[in-house]
Amino acid sequence: MILPAAQPGPGHSRQTLTVRAVLFDMDGTLVDSTAVVEQVWLEFAERYGLDYTEILRTSHGVQAGDTVRRYAPADADVVALTAELGEMERNRTDGIIALPGAEALLEALPDEAIALVTSADRILADIRMQAAGLAMPSTAVTAEAVTRGKPHPQGYLKAAALLGAEPADVVVFEDAPAGIAAARAAGMRTVVVGQAAAHQADLEPGMWRIPDYSAVTVETVRHDDGGHVITLTF
Repeated sequence: MILPAAQPGPGHSRQTLTVRAVLFDMDGTLVDSTAVVEQVWLEFAERYGLDYTEILRTSHGVQAGDTVRRYAPADADVVALTAELGEMERNRTDGIIALPGAEALLEALPDEAIALVTSADRILADIRMQAAGLAMPSTAVTAEAVTRGKPHPQGYLKAAALLGAEPADVVVFEDAPAGIAAARAAGMRTVVVGQAAAHQADLEPGMWRIPDYSAVTVETVRHDDGGHVITLTF
């Protein structure tokens, strides 16, 4: 069933989306892990004399292994280095918090209609969600569950399929350019979370922007087919 898509209105008017499933990125979207991420990539950049600013600009939302492969010296052991960086991230949770309103939104949505789609592996995803005080959705597509990471749409398409939803009936909450590109390539409506400078470009049709989840409200009804019809207002 294809649901009607809301269109952005003028000014600051409230927008309404009706969907069958809701997909979330994690870092920067549900969880603010900026301090840890920047610390780990700074150490990586300093070790190899790399441009830290450029690494941060291109790594957000991308699997760590893809970033290591892109920037590490030609003779580096990419697999071992990626594992080392992953262990560093897993051992650092100071400063990790949930975005405002994230906990209430996750609790208001039916678990069988939501999924996490993250470039982190499952262990790291569990650690960061727990550190932020957020419940992990039953459906989670993490790094090891895909063969191609964001900006490829595989993760979002897989999550929609696991939830039994068509891409046109899904909304994705994302913050990173790579993740936004993945959601758009999957044919899904997309809400960009946060106010970072990278997100100040004009939005395409089927895209919206919110600073956080503080003003998001949810109404859910059970459909005749057993699934859910979810109305999000923001």
